[in-house]
Amino acid sequence: MKLLINKTISVFLGVLLLGLLPACEDFLDRQEDEAMTFEKIWKNRSTVREYWRNTMSFLPDDANDFNFSPWLGASDEGTVTYNRDFRWINFGSWNPTSVPYERMQHYYKGIRECNVFLANVDRTSDPLVSEEEIQEWKVQTRFARAYYYFLMMRNYGPVILVGDEELDFTATTEQLERPRNTWDECVNYVVSEMDDLAGKLPEEWQSSSDYGLATRGAALAVISRLKLYSARPLFNGNELYSGITNPDGTRLFPAFNGEKWAEAAHAAKAVIDLGTYELYRAGNGDPYEDWMGITNEHWNSEIIWSTGYKSRYIMGVHTVPTGVPGTAYGGVGPTQQQVDAYAMQNGRYPITGYQGDGTPIVDNTSGYPANEFSKEQFTNPAFDAGYNTASDDSENMWPVLFKDREPRFYMTVFWSDSYWKHGDRHTLISFAKGGNGNKSHDYPKSGYILHRFYDHSLPSHSGQWGNIVFPTFRLGEIYLNFIEAVLECKKNGIAIPTDYETEAMNIWADLRDRAGMSPITDAYAGASTEQLIDLVRRERRVELAFENHRYFDTRTWMIAEETDGGPMYGMNIDAEAESTTDTPDSFWQRNIFETRVFQPNHYLYPFSQREIDRNSELVQNYGW
Repeated sequence: MKLLINKTISVFLGVLLLGLLPACEDFLDRQEDEAMTFEKIWKNRSTVREYWRNTMSFLPDDANDFNFSPWLGASDEGTVTYNRDFRWINFGSWNPTSVPYERMQHYYKGIRECNVFLANVDRTSDPLVSEEEIQEWKVQTRFARAYYYFLMMRNYGPVILVGDEELDFTATTEQLERPRNTWDECVNYVVSEMDDLAGKLPEEWQSSSDYGLATRGAALAVISRLKLYSARPLFNGNELYSGITNPDGTRLFPAFNGEKWAEAAHAAKAVIDLGTYELYRAGNGDPYEDWMGITNEHWNSEIIWSTGYKSRYIMGVHTVPTGVPGTAYGGVGPTQQQVDAYAMQNGRYPITGYQGDGTPIVDNTSGYPANEFSKEQFTNPAFDAGYNTASDDSENMWPVLFKDREPRFYMTVFWSDSYWKHGDRHTLISFAKGGNGNKSHDYPKSGYILHRFYDHSLPSHSGQWGNIVFPTFRLGEIYLNFIEAVLECKKNGIAIPTDYETEAMNIWADLRDRAGMSPITDAYAGASTEQLIDLVRRERRVELAFENHRYFDTRTWMIAEETDGGPMYGMNIDAEAESTTDTPDSFWQRNIFETRVFQPNHYLYPFSQREIDRNSELVQNYGW
């Protein structure tokens, strides 16, 4: 095996050329104690284990990447004020030569590393390495490899499957050209890998040192999410993409198949039936503490898999208002559209749509106030949960649009003229112009800031941020996957077990009970199947807010032209504050902070133009 190759060779020809080449190159670069050779790696347990860890190092860092990736700031749930390259997505200024947050090369490199490890690990000669340990490393590596494919598929659709192939690197560039596999081929590969691994991975972590490794539930959870995406309109009968074919005429995107909804339902049910996971509850009946515990209680009963136990610094420092002493770059916040998405205390969703000028269309039975900006003195219920408590006065005059909302609202949305709790201190914050939360470029453009991922019990002003286990996969998502799939089966006349619908409604009631609300069938008695499908989409938006779902949900549902394009609303951050803590009345009005562009070709990423130029077999995605 050659140990040197030009690093400038890139993804498709690049990955295929680099495919199983010296994945050890970066690994070998780190060996400072001796001139490590490829053969020597497999003779020592420590180097074999290090190589295995290297295969896993390409997994995304969801906690530290949360405002650098597009999943928050390029969806209608959030705004990120910093000049990230994904803003090209928001303004429609991206193209195959300027692809923001491009990770395809990264993941194919990870696949290459996995293939090299899998092809060579059985050569390990160190007697300290047991067969059991080798098998554990192999299944974890296969999990990572399949997951890398899944991560590319959700952005690009069908990709090129390399499999275990060891390529002939003496071949010409033309001989290494490859077409894309079809969507169904890609899905079948990832599902078959994860399904096989589910029978080999442990059911639960054996010790704290295993936290973050894949389990049976993790493999089944990946299948659940992928099957759900595969059943949705983007990848199931999408007419826009029906004409995308390989040079030999092979259609890359499938025709509609309603049975895929049944597959999605079965996949979610398989995770639920493990009986390994349960919705996190603190045990005292407090819905505020219950829901915040999802991200505050490390490795809790709801977490199926996480990309790791991370410092909360990156998430905290970008969501703590600049008015709070210490390091603070607070510029990540919810949009007004996301604020409007939360239900009222009675469980009904108040905003059903918008008029042309952005005026909300209100469900009059929800209890939402007729004049949303009239002010009343009321207590933010989060005060009782200890998240925003003012040191001297917990009641302010606030617009009534914040009154009588569900618990998840108060644990996610922080608004101006409120006290931010940081340890045992509290700071009054203003996001108006000249306010202490509106400094330089570090401010939330919507006039709201996200405070779900900040640990309010710690004094960040003293540099204490704590840690977080980001919920990459959790039971709440699997519940919602199952509910949606069951309802879509009913809508499309797809046969599923008769008890599925009853179970779907029961777990939906359990999810809402944890959030302090009555069952959806009480709040919307007599709702039709179509209405329930709309409602479970709304439930998903707030239950999984800022967990990297909304971006992919709007695209796979193919509603992003409506949701992710056009005006994005917030409060009037240009209203002049009279002091650093003043929030003037003129702040409280719906205001367009950004107008975004979403065209039909934006549903999927374009393949880089350099790959199109180098691989005549590679077909570009629709509209690019």
